Amino acid sequence: MNRTIGLTETVLRDAQQSQLATRMPFEDFAPILSTMNEVGYYSVECWGGATFDACLRYLHEDPWERLRRIRKAMPDTKLQMLLRGQNVLGYRPYPDDVVENFVRLSVKNGIDIIRIFDGLNDVRNLEVAIRATKKYGAIASGAICYTNSPVHTPESFISLACQLRDLGCDSICIKDMGGIMGPQEAYDLVTAIKSKVDLPLVIHTHSTTGQAPFTMLKAVEAGADVLDTACSALAGGTSQYPTESTAYALRQLGYDVEIDDAKARAVNEHFKPLQKKYVAEGLLDPYCLSTRPEGLVYQIPGGMLSNLIAQLKSQNAADRLDDVLAEVPNVRRDLGYPPLVTPMSQMVGVQACVNVLMGKRYQMLTSEVKSYIRGEYGRAPGALNPELVRRVCGENGHPMAGRFADTMPPRIEEARKELGAHAKTDEDVLSYIAFPQVAMQYFEWRDDGKPLPASAKPKGKDESTQAKLILDEKMLAAIETVMKAVQDLRTHMDDKGAVSKAAAAVQKAAAPAPAAAPAPAQTPYPPDEFDKDGNGIPDEHEHIISPT
Repeated sequence: MNRTIGLTETVLRDAQQSQLATRMPFEDFAPILSTMNEVGYYSVECWGGATFDACLRYLHEDPWERLRRIRKAMPDTKLQMLLRGQNVLGYRPYPDDVVENFVRLSVKNGIDIIRIFDGLNDVRNLEVAIRATKKYGAIASGAICYTNSPVHTPESFISLACQLRDLGCDSICIKDMGGIMGPQEAYDLVTAIKSKVDLPLVIHTHSTTGQAPFTMLKAVEAGADVLDTACSALAGGTSQYPTESTAYALRQLGYDVEIDDAKARAVNEHFKPLQKKYVAEGLLDPYCLSTRPEGLVYQIPGGMLSNLIAQLKSQNAADRLDDVLAEVPNVRRDLGYPPLVTPMSQMVGVQACVNVLMGKRYQMLTSEVKSYIRGEYGRAPGALNPELVRRVCGENGHPMAGRFADTMPPRIEEARKELGAHAKTDEDVLSYIAFPQVAMQYFEWRDDGKPLPASAKPKGKDESTQAKLILDEKMLAAIETVMKAVQDLRTHMDDKGAVSKAAAAVQKAAAPAPAAAPAPAQTPYPPDEFDKDGNGIPDEHEHIISPT
C-alpha cells in the first residue's frame, strides 16, 4: 500500500501573509470556501500569525467573526492556526491566563489544529499553550524553528522534538520560515526525529531561496507525513510551493495524495484574478514572487529584506544595504544565535540597521533587544555578548533564569474593566489585550460609530507604500521609528548652521561601520531643548532606542 502524504493549504494564512502582508479581506475568499471544504486537504491554515492584527488594523474585521464564518463554510475540513507560544498572536510575552483563554476561545470558535512555536525554541514558552490545547480538545502541533548556527545542531532539534512529544504534542512540525533547510539537511533531520519520536511529522518551508521542492521531496523520502503548500496563484517566492505541483509530483513518485484535483484547480482559478488585482493595487509586489538565494547566507526572511530596502531608500541610504545584510549575522551572533522568526527577526533586523546608520555598533540598543537580553523573551540559544549583558543588566547582572511569564499578574479581568461597555464578549477582551490601541479604535467604530483611521491599502503603485505592506507591523513600526530618529539626528542643527552634537554622531555613519569590537561608552553631550538629558538622542525617541 502506498504511503499517503497530507497537504495543508496555506492560502488563507501564511501564503497571503507572506505575499500580501495579510491584507486579504474575507469577501475576497468567501465564495470559494465551500469548494475548499471539498478538496480533501489534511488541513487549511486560516488563522493566527499576523491575521489577527491585520483584521483589526487594516481590514476592519473582527478576527473572531472571520474565524466563525470560515468554520461555518468549511464544516468538514480541519482548520489550523499558528500560535506564537507565550506571545500568543502578539510580539511580547503575555500572562498565563491570557494564553489559556486565547487557546480556549480559538477552539470554541472553530480551530481544530494549533501549531505552537517559540521564537527561541524555549520549551518553557510552549508548555501553557500545549497544555491548554490538549485541555480544550484540539490537536497540538509542536513546532521546531529551524535555523543554522553553531549552537543549532541536529542533536538539539532532536532533543526539542522529544521534549515536545513529552509535553503531549500530537504532531511535530519542522518550521523552516526562511526556506534555508537544504534537501540533505531535511532528509537527515526527518530520519533522526522519526527514529526517536513516533508522531506525524509536518514540513513547513518557503520558496524564498529556491530550495523548497528539493527539501520537501527529501523530507517525504525520509518519512515526513504532511507538507504545507499554497494554491499556485499565491505560491512561490516568499510563499510556499504550489499545492497542485506538489500533488502531481508526489503521485508520480508513488505516493497517495488524497485531494480532488478538479476542485483544487477550481480553488486556484478563484485566486488567479485576485492575484492580478493585488498586483494592480500594489498589495502584491513582484519582489515577493522572485527567488532570493542570498537568504541561504543571511537567513533573512523575504519580507524582512524587502522592508529593509524600502526604509534604507527612504533615508537615501540604499547603498548601505550590503552593510546592513553583513551586520545581521554579527547581531545574531552577539544575541546568542536566535532563529530569525517573529519576534527575533524584527529585533535583529532593526538593530543591524541602527548599528550601520549610527556608525558604531550598539551605540544605541532598541528597547526590545534590551528586554531580550534581560531574558524576558526566554532563554537565548547560545551565549550572549558579555559586554551587552553588562550594559543592560549591570556590572554583576545576568539575564533572568526563570520564565518571565511567572512574574506577570493575571490580565484578563483588569482588561475587562478597562474596556467597560466595549467588552461585549470574552473575545473582545482578548483582542484588546493583544492590540490595545487598534482594538479600541475598532470597538469605538463598531459600537459608537467613530471614524476609523485611514486604511493602509495603497491607492496607487508608489514603491515605498507597496514595500511597507510586506512585513508585519512590529517590524515596520520599529524601523520607521528608528529611521525617524536617525533623520532627526541628521537635521538637528544649531541656530548658526553648525552641525550639532547629535547630527555629528550620525555623520559618522557615512564612514564604513567598524568591525567587531563593541563601541566604548558614549560621551555625554550638553543638554538642549531637544535632548534634555544630554545623551545624544532626541527625547521623543527614547522610549524606542536608548544609548545603552
